[in-house]
Amino acid sequence: MTDIIDGNAVAADVRDGLGDAIDTLADADVTPSLATVLMSDDPASETYVSMKQDDCEEVGIDAIDIELDPDAPAEELYDTIDDLNDDPEVDGILVQMPVPDHVDDRAVLRRIDPLKDVDGFHPENVGRLVAGNARYKPCTPHGVQKLLAAADVETDGADAVVVGRSDIVGKPMANLFVQKDEYGNATTTVCHSRTEDLAAKTRAADIVVAAAGVPEMIDGDMLSEGVTVVDVGINRVDADTEKGYELVGDVEYESAKEKAGAITPVPGGVGPMTRAMLLWNTVKAASLQHDVPVDLP
Repeated sequence: MTDIIDGNAVAADVRDGLGDAIDTLADADVTPSLATVLMSDDPASETYVSMKQDDCEEVGIDAIDIELDPDAPAEELYDTIDDLNDDPEVDGILVQMPVPDHVDDRAVLRRIDPLKDVDGFHPENVGRLVAGNARYKPCTPHGVQKLLAAADVETDGADAVVVGRSDIVGKPMANLFVQKDEYGNATTTVCHSRTEDLAAKTRAADIVVAAAGVPEMIDGDMLSEGVTVVDVGINRVDADTEKGYELVGDVEYESAKEKAGAITPVPGGVGPMTRAMLLWNTVKAASLQHDVPVDLP
């Protein structure tokens, strides 16, 4: 029997587990707060921000919603970030990506105070992650670690293949796998668009994390028996449905499920964990900035 790793259930456990830490902060008269900044009229981005706001309210985190005109000068976004950096009532800052073309996204990431960078993308936080002393782990790779732990998947000594080398998922995921740490210690291969014979790499893996953004690029023929498959991809493809599309991962689920010992579905796998770990990072940010130690789940 293949273990279907339920991201919704694991994410709910993480959110529930944050309750004690939030209560500890409340005893010190601290309420964690997250500011989300949206500079886009893209419906998907608007939905993502709304969901994050709802998540905050559900667990007791103050949600600060800031929306900027997508046609406004880049300086308006930079000034907004500066104001949030200086505001002691704001613990975490998340600028929803993508930003408009006239805004330098890397400048945005550098602008955020590293202590308030709950995405974990500021160069200082990236450096700390690579050095093995992470302040905030990027939400999606951290969520993958939590899913593997919940499914009792052993990473110590395992051969892990990460398909994709993005700054958001692929690179930090590989760095977490190789760390001399819990849920690390894996022998890790990073595959990408220039990799030759991808199937040979994935067939040799004990754990495959698919994060390339290519619909159903990995199928069962590319996997070994008993492999753990974590599908980070979420792709909209045309389909004969009421909406005219369906969401699929980077893995062809039905054939992969026949080979896998454990697998995450799409949707309902990694996605809920990304949101849960944002809350986790926000609570940690409040703990660090207000010097109130907490136990995190």
